[in-house]
Amino acid sequence: MDATRLPLLITGGSGFIGSRLALFAASAGFPVTALAPVRNPIEEFRTRELSRAGIPIVEATLADEEHVRGALRGQHTVIHLAAAQHEVGLPESYFHEVNVEGTRRLLMLALDAGVRRFVYGSSIGVYGEASDAELDETSPLAPANPYGRSKAAAERVVHTLSERIETVIARISETYGPGDLRLLKLFRAIESGRYVTIGTGRNEHQPIFVEDLCRALLAAATLPQAVGQTLVLAGEERVTTDDMVCAISHAVGRKAPGLHVPLWPFSALAGVFELASKPLGLKPPLHQRRLDFFRRNFRFSTARAAQVLNLRARVRFEEGARRTLEWYREAGFMRAAPSPPRAPTPTELAHELDTKTTRR
Repeated sequence: MDATRLPLLITGGSGFIGSRLALFAASAGFPVTALAPVRNPIEEFRTRELSRAGIPIVEATLADEEHVRGALRGQHTVIHLAAAQHEVGLPESYFHEVNVEGTRRLLMLALDAGVRRFVYGSSIGVYGEASDAELDETSPLAPANPYGRSKAAAERVVHTLSERIETVIARISETYGPGDLRLLKLFRAIESGRYVTIGTGRNEHQPIFVEDLCRALLAAATLPQAVGQTLVLAGEERVTTDDMVCAISHAVGRKAPGLHVPLWPFSALAGVFELASKPLGLKPPLHQRRLDFFRRNFRFSTARAAQVLNLRARVRFEEGARRTLEWYREAGFMRAAPSPPRAPTPTELAHELDTKTTRR
């Protein structure tokens, strides 16, 4: 059977990566269903995009076993991207329940439904804090926060069931592109001239453009040689924070800001905000994970993913930033670029020259 005709369920369909993957897979000919909870205006916005593309949506969370069971019926493959990720101030037990036990329940339901393959969307967060060494699939895991620890634990759950169902684990790097709202504040701050780099700006990222990631996830879902593999999915290009800021500045037509401020006062302030906000159940205005963008330093080998999936990331960050900005403008998240001044018509030009001659 043609791999592009195999039914595919994507969890986390109202998230950034899940929604773009659903659109990408549908355009490639896959019969796609999205499991997509709708809990806020952004998730509403994304599910409207899926609906306009004719993608069936099951509005449910992983905890809703009845709806999940129905969504799994008749599916060949599941790409599991739903996760607790950006929540701040919640106990570790929350991340464990959603990311570990939620994955376990989904896997068991998938087995009952006769699903053939399960692609688990893990994270580079399983590697923990900054590292000067190049990381690959064999590097030791050292998750440093509840999210990273829960993703590493969920990987172990997937491994335990790998003899009963085809499994692939995809450790996903920083992802950006059309549909991403994580970098929106950065784009807006640079365009407005209000951006300042926290720290040296020399920490390295290895981001992957969302279309390159979608291509890799679909290869993981269809290629026979991907079964049983753990793969790091990252871009080919290593860029510093300063490189990213320069590329975004070029895209929005601004001079790259050069001001840097020390990291330590912001880290101390984030700690105070986190301590003060936790007993009140409030989200702190600044927290340590937000500062990771300015201090984490990662280098990845993409050799195994390139060999197993027969592809490499194509989009460099400068091009990706430009395409992301185009989407922000089209979607109304940023102002449209000012139109260039209209060239005068020959008649207007002649009249202007005539006027200048008369004045002399």
